[in-house]
Amino acid sequence: MTIHNVMSFAAGQWISADDCARDIRSAVTGEVIARAGTSALDTGGMLEFARAKGGPVLRAMTFHQRASMLKKLAAVLDQHKQKLYDISFATGATQKDHLIDIDGGIGTLFVFASKGRREMPDAQIYLDGNIEQLSRNGTFLGQHICTPLQGVAVHINAFNFPVWGMLEKLAPTLLAGVPAIVKPATASCYVTELAVRIMLEADILPEGALQLVSGGLDDLLNRLTHQDMVSFTGSAETALKLRAAPNILENSIRFIAEQDSLNASVLGPDAKPGTPEFDLFVKEVSREMTVKAGQKCTAIRRIVVPEPLVEPAIEALRTALAKVTIGDPSNEATRMGALVSSEQKADVLEKASIIGRDAERVIGDPQNFSIIGADAEAGAFVPPMLFYCADPDQAEHVHTVEAFGPVSTIMPYRDVTHAIELVNKGQGSLVASIITHDTRVAREIALEAGAFHGRLYFNNRDSMKESTGHGSPVPHMVHGGPGRAGGGEELGGVRGVMHYMQRTAIQGSPDILTAITEKWVPGAIEITEDDHPFTRTFQRLSLGETFKTPARQISLEDIEHFAEFTGDTFYAHMDEAAAKRNPFFPGRVAHGYLVLSFAAGLFVHPDEGPVLANTGLDNLRFMKPVTAGDSITVRLSVQHKTPRNADYGEVRWHVAVTNQDNELVAEYELLTMNAYGNVGL
Repeated sequence: MTIHNVMSFAAGQWISADDCARDIRSAVTGEVIARAGTSALDTGGMLEFARAKGGPVLRAMTFHQRASMLKKLAAVLDQHKQKLYDISFATGATQKDHLIDIDGGIGTLFVFASKGRREMPDAQIYLDGNIEQLSRNGTFLGQHICTPLQGVAVHINAFNFPVWGMLEKLAPTLLAGVPAIVKPATASCYVTELAVRIMLEADILPEGALQLVSGGLDDLLNRLTHQDMVSFTGSAETALKLRAAPNILENSIRFIAEQDSLNASVLGPDAKPGTPEFDLFVKEVSREMTVKAGQKCTAIRRIVVPEPLVEPAIEALRTALAKVTIGDPSNEATRMGALVSSEQKADVLEKASIIGRDAERVIGDPQNFSIIGADAEAGAFVPPMLFYCADPDQAEHVHTVEAFGPVSTIMPYRDVTHAIELVNKGQGSLVASIITHDTRVAREIALEAGAFHGRLYFNNRDSMKESTGHGSPVPHMVHGGPGRAGGGEELGGVRGVMHYMQRTAIQGSPDILTAITEKWVPGAIEITEDDHPFTRTFQRLSLGETFKTPARQISLEDIEHFAEFTGDTFYAHMDEAAAKRNPFFPGRVAHGYLVLSFAAGLFVHPDEGPVLANTGLDNLRFMKPVTAGDSITVRLSVQHKTPRNADYGEVRWHVAVTNQDNELVAEYELLTMNAYGNVGL
């Protein structure tokens, strides 16, 4: 049998394992299948390569360009995922497990690519929040901006998800414009190495954007600066050692930790046997105990059920877990494969014995279970094991010890308050799930347990068909948790990207802010042209380009006609006495939407041209009522431009509507799609 030489990719070169490498054994057969580790890594050279090569090129790209890069990476990995499936069986994972790790990782890249295009600007600076007016007349303003860290992101990943674990960190890092050094867990690093090879050989990433360490990091962490960061997934013990390193502390280096946690699932008091919720609960628990052989940071470790339902729940789980076939993960009949290594098996059995001091094992005997297509002694196989803790209030180990495998403990609660106390005894988790159809129970748990958990997953008959599952972090939502779970956050869409950027408060004049943010700020220099801006293509429009309309007077007849035509006969528009009794109005006033409609009539150009569609308006405010006899004028300014595809881009216009006294009566942002070419011209 050929032993795979797992290589590192450092400073643009592939480096072989050498004499300091350690053996990697198949989780299924126990045979040595690979070796990883090298003493030839120049960690200082790797950091310099990333900072000097990868960082400047990534930062020169816009968010949209980086998003396009992520989409291409995802497409390439998707084309080669069968290779990743084939090699991943040796980790003990089944084909269904591959879908979570490999397809889930690819899907995460696609989601961040989409969010980068839709929710972030085609620019190099991300604007965080709105303009803050810091002076009376608006000549001195403030704005929070986010720019990429000018260092390296070091990703230290766990063994259980060699592909998803890498990609869920890599996606927001690259989207932020920061190069990465990836260090997978040695036990499954051969899968990560293949994924990295696929991405690098596609020649999509800039040189220096991605490097790989297969084996130990040597002194790399001691060489980091305040512009670098570390994102870690693994045990709380290892996280503490890394976080406490003198260089990390002295330089205030950002450290994100996603650690092990004793996640819980609560069966609501309403979810009795025979209800859809009870059946859903049993399905969720049995699935989370056995997917990836329970080697998930989000797996259910504590099962909290009403006292009267303990026995029915145990029996239902006994039936469900009896259907789980254990064996060779490449066998289609197998539903649960092996743990990742014999070392992990020994650790799980040891932790299970500690839990057994507080609880009785009621399902699963590690010395006597059936297995198909494999040798139970040679491979790292264990059965699903369920413990029952009769007195969870006095128990210590069920709330403090995690067996990182198919092991969970069921315990009773008296009422919802007691259930919350038990769930929170884990001292911080990544996720807690609550299966209930009672909205009052859901609210009470959210209020009292939310501070202890990174995610609360509620499910019932209404959402069960479309829900993602207790143990599935999704890239749209934050993944992390307080306390024991590490106190960090990953994923979360654009929130995840912000971890790799610096938030800076900038202050200055409207012109200064406009130049920095590439978004026109009211009060900045306005550009006027002879032709109407609606006749100008996307490329020809300039930030601050402004069109001022003539005035239009609004009559009482206009107000009454608008009311009758639209059906909006609200008293403030139709009843003089009633309107005067309202503290906001001097008498009958024009409809706000009448003002908007008349404003559009003043600035819209009627001819066919590059403006393809009005796609909406944002931040509408009415500041002063308009009465019969008032006149309105519109100032239309190009505020921001965002390319959307090869044919058109989005133009954000600032619209200011003033009256005859030059008082602002309405303000909003109009969105249009404008063609690049000469449509209609």
